[in-house]
Amino acid sequence: MKALSQRRRHPLAAVVLLLLGLIVTGGIYAAASGANEAQAATTYTADDVQQGEKLFIANCATCHGMEASGTENGPSLVGVGAASVDFQVGTGRMPMAMQGPQAQQKPAQFNEEQTAQMAAYVASLGAGPALPEEEYLETTGDAAAGGELFRVNCAMCHNAAGAGGALTRGKFAPALEGVSEKHIYEAMVTGPQNMPVFSDANLSPEEKQDVITFLKNIEANGSPGGAELGSLGPVSEGLFIWTAGLGLIIAFTIWLTSRSS
Repeated sequence: MKALSQRRRHPLAAVVLLLLGLIVTGGIYAAASGANEAQAATTYTADDVQQGEKLFIANCATCHGMEASGTENGPSLVGVGAASVDFQVGTGRMPMAMQGPQAQQKPAQFNEEQTAQMAAYVASLGAGPALPEEEYLETTGDAAAGGELFRVNCAMCHNAAGAGGALTRGKFAPALEGVSEKHIYEAMVTGPQNMPVFSDANLSPEEKQDVITFLKNIEANGSPGGAELGSLGPVSEGLFIWTAGLGLIIAFTIWLTSRSS
């Protein structure tokens, strides 16, 4: 006991304990993250990775670097996973047409096979969110629960009806109508642009499916109450009523004046 007590008073004891604490904390965090993050898919073949690397070097390396480690013009892609590549390339956001506040959606430059090959290459560089499983892309979830989750987590940017909205510094949250189930799921797990990442610790795969079901449900039902007016809520509706009402009052006043003369 005396020897142990002397060692505890050693000047380096605090440093050793601090390092040990950091190692244990880092190990626990890595284990927790690995449990809640989809890992890179292992179904890709070596040929997929090889072809994907060629496509990457020809089309993406200018901004992201020859080894996807990033440059001043583009971030590192090591560890972003296949889902990020499939979303960005599949929606036409990448490669970017020009630098700007955020990547603009446009027609995809690559077909599904080429997109999958580039996703395979990036996935081979480090573990990250994989492509979603088909069972979670079916719109058979709980639309009511999904609507509640969407309003709590997403409506402040995307609007309660998924119509999108403006953000700061020229950025915006895009409208979600017409976006495929796969890309909605991938956006949730990768957090593109200004969107936060919703890992399985935040929203389980089943809850993500509920959100997708809600979005597809309101997309299919349209606007049963009449004209959508951009789905912007009472602001656009009130402006329309004010403008139309004021126009009617002016027209009625002109009519009365013409009658009295």
